[in-house]
Amino acid sequence: MNGETLKIPQATAKRLPLYYRFLKNLHASGKQRVSSAELSEAVKVDSATIRRDFSYFGALGKKGYGYNVNYLLSFFRKTLDQDEVTKVALIGVGNLGTAFLNYNFLKNNNTKIEMAFDVDKNKIGKKISNVPIYALSELEERLSKEEVAVIILTVPASAAQAITDRIKHTGVKGILNFTPARLNVPESIRVHHIDLAVELQSLVYFLKHYPLDDTENSQP
Repeated sequence: MNGETLKIPQATAKRLPLYYRFLKNLHASGKQRVSSAELSEAVKVDSATIRRDFSYFGALGKKGYGYNVNYLLSFFRKTLDQDEVTKVALIGVGNLGTAFLNYNFLKNNNTKIEMAFDVDKNKIGKKISNVPIYALSELEERLSKEEVAVIILTVPASAAQAITDRIKHTGVKGILNFTPARLNVPESIRVHHIDLAVELQSLVYFLKHYPLDDTENSQP
């Protein structure tokens, strides 16, 4: 995201890609305008939150008219740097890593896994969905040479910190961490932790102890 979006609340920033995805679908269907109520129904975020999120960027819509789909799509494409490709590398080609390579964020024009790394000699030198798999020993050299900005970490938890320590001076700015390990990184690197086991346990807890209503079912 560009510098302007860094000033908005993080919760709002996390919802922007959700809005952008829906607007792309609207544009593809030929729809010219959309109300906050329609957006709310589609993305499962209440109308007041949507209006507040949009208000951080100035007057994006008109009262009684709604929002111009083409304008919003263009605005959020620029805001989310959709015209600038972000190179991604995946480290750990196990079951989860292989699933990522097969998926490879096909609906996101600005995000693509360019390479993968593993220690398994049976995988090194091969390709999955046209993504080459390299030896982990080549990690620093290839990340620096290809100017990779983000890595997806799908290795055993015991190896996560050691690998993270190796990428500190490669130009990597972000880590999407799918391991249970809590990583120590310099201030120049942002980490998003996604622990599937914790998320599942959290969901089960909420199902047991909290009544489900429209507000609880809203997306964060």
